[in-house]
Amino acid sequence: MMQWVRRLAIACGLLLLAGIGPAILPPAVVSPAAAQERAKVATLVTASARHAFTVEVAADDASRSQGLMFRTQMAADAGMLFDFQVERELGFWMRNTYVSLDMIFIRADGRVHRIAENTTPLSEVTVPSAGPCRFVLEVVAGTARRIGLKPGDRLEHPLVRAKAGVGVQ
Repeated sequence: MMQWVRRLAIACGLLLLAGIGPAILPPAVVSPAAAQERAKVATLVTASARHAFTVEVAADDASRSQGLMFRTQMAADAGMLFDFQVERELGFWMRNTYVSLDMIFIRADGRVHRIAENTTPLSEVTVPSAGPCRFVLEVVAGTARRIGLKPGDRLEHPLVRAKAGVGVQ
């Protein structure tokens, strides 16, 4: 019995070293308190209205890598805000993501640069930012069209200081 457990542990370790472990293992459990602490309100400001979303902030490598993978549903007023700290070319994919999303690529000053609508669940095709961006806001597919979001509209969030063009550290 002990030998079987040892073999299983070695196999899991090899999968993780090979980089395929995270693709087949379930996501890490996040305590409700930790998830709530990372949740913030982000507001998208369009020409006609302000639209508030409760977002989880992914501001480190681990949370950005996990993203919304393995989620099977998401509320219409929820999302995930990815912060890359500096503007750069970004690319996202939908690996292990079961919910179709709108990906909103946002510059450091909070201005919407590009919107990738209705992304394909489980796809490994890269969705590019097509220009340097600091943030990506992922929301349920169809949200951008529903609220009339367009490039040039803006994101309001504590990480964004539109006047200075830099985020709060």
